[in-house]
Amino acid sequence: MSAFRPATADSPLVNLIVGTLAVAIGVLLLVLPLIAVYAEALRRGWDPAWAALTEPDTVAAIRLTLIVALTTVPLNTIGGLAAAWCVAKHDFPGKRLLVTLIELPFSVSPVISGLVFVLIFGLQGWLGQWLQARDIQVIFALPGLVLATVFVTFPFVARTVIPLMQEPGPEEEEAAATLGATGFQTFLRVTLPNVKWALLAGVLLCNARAMGEFGAVSVVSGHIRGETNTVPLHVEILYNEYQFAGAFAVAALLALLGLVTLAAKTVLERLSARDGARLGGAA
Repeated sequence: MSAFRPATADSPLVNLIVGTLAVAIGVLLLVLPLIAVYAEALRRGWDPAWAALTEPDTVAAIRLTLIVALTTVPLNTIGGLAAAWCVAKHDFPGKRLLVTLIELPFSVSPVISGLVFVLIFGLQGWLGQWLQARDIQVIFALPGLVLATVFVTFPFVARTVIPLMQEPGPEEEEAAATLGATGFQTFLRVTLPNVKWALLAGVLLCNARAMGEFGAVSVVSGHIRGETNTVPLHVEILYNEYQFAGAFAVAALLALLGLVTLAAKTVLERLSARDGARLGGAA
């Protein structure tokens, strides 16, 4: 059996070719599409782009998207932390099932998840008649948008936090318990500080996906213009109506959100690495 050879042992020519190829693919698949979006959005100048962003239906879509995100992210932060705590710190029957459920939204198409909510809460669904009798509307209304978005974005916080919660040994928690700390105090003062950067990264990713979700939200929204259309749905409507300047202007706003999320995540990773290095030096 041949000995393992690290990539650093490759010749400079091989490293140059591989690096150039990776950069070229990244530019082709990531950078050029972003440039194309912004170029098309500003092709006619700033005024048409700004007019598209301040148009009443666009403002309503932005407002609705923010409401959905501001509702979804806290729910998934609490739920994700609770799920991560259970998986990382406890052994119980059904733990493997819980891990599977956390990862389920990654393997199920968002469109299918939206259809499931229609099947449950729609007028002809399992709870449809019961909800209608009580004048409660879920599908084609804000609650449906929130439910669909919560389902799709749930894994981000939990899957980001679980590895770091599993990393430290139980010594710190045991020491806190020995000093008389309750479970909640231990979580707040010991566990949570250890995973704070991962938690913030998970929240960022959850927020970005919540604002950019299309498939599940499209199914449960009803596409009511100015009422249940989020920003991604509004982009589709503008594009289908051949309002290309407006569509690309709003799409550029979503792309900017992605870039800001990427930059913030990079900063959090550096802060996390700095904390890790400082703790390692102190040890």
